[in-house]
Amino acid sequence: MDLTQLEMFNAVAREGSITQAARRVHRVPSNLTTRIRQLEDDLGVALFIRENQRLRLSPAGHSFLRYSEQILALVDEARMVVAGDEPQGLFSVGSLESTAAVRIPPTLARYNQRYPKIQFDLATGPSGTMIDGVLEGTLSAAFVDGPVMNPGLEGIPVYREEMMIVAPKGHPPVTRGGDVNGSSIYAFRANCSYRRHFESWFHADGAAPGRIHEMESYHGMLACAIAGAGLAMMPRSMLESMPGHHQVEAWPLPEKWRWLTTWLIWRRGAKTRQLDAFIELLDEAPAAAS
Repeated sequence: MDLTQLEMFNAVAREGSITQAARRVHRVPSNLTTRIRQLEDDLGVALFIRENQRLRLSPAGHSFLRYSEQILALVDEARMVVAGDEPQGLFSVGSLESTAAVRIPPTLARYNQRYPKIQFDLATGPSGTMIDGVLEGTLSAAFVDGPVMNPGLEGIPVYREEMMIVAPKGHPPVTRGGDVNGSSIYAFRANCSYRRHFESWFHADGAAPGRIHEMESYHGMLACAIAGAGLAMMPRSMLESMPGHHQVEAWPLPEKWRWLTTWLIWRRGAKTRQLDAFIELLDEAPAAAS
């Protein structure tokens, strides 16, 4: 097993095709086919399931990919340390939409200014999607609703969010789920931790939301609440950042449900120089503990 084989394996795992992977690593397809077969012989397992012209990772391949990515990342890091270079390369971060919109823009600006050699990539989505991305290796780290109790992940708490019930203007005060039993709500997809929190708040009071309308943005949720079409739940920091927030009623959830903590997570044992540099800037930010 050598680094070239690992690079080829990673390319095929990403592309699902020998031909496309060969273009990525600037080799001829026959060379990749031979080296991948040699790697499988060396390990004594099939890393890919071959289906016509496509290849998909076998269960063993999925397990091996995590280690292969970590090995190559450590090699890159070692090269940079020995060369004395500043952090560089691709750093892909996932984030909850509210965190990306309100909390981290100043940190991202300082990060880009301080480390111009790092290619920063930001993706947004619900916690479930972001966690999957970190575990699969497509994201270097992610901001999610935590804590995350997964043995394959590590993380730190970074932001404390006050969760608000948002209702149309003139709506009577909401103090418990029973006050709005059967009401339509606007939320992200089912793998969103905030949505699960909202539904759990209803159910803990023996109530249930009515129709759940899935939205793609907080701006859409706020617009629906302004129009009188239903309720939403969102962090106060996000609500107060949007035009139109004065056109709705809003109340904090009861104390037991009021606060959620946003964590920055990464794969266990896969902390890189890019991530260390990012965490250092988060520690410097005044809002890091609020």
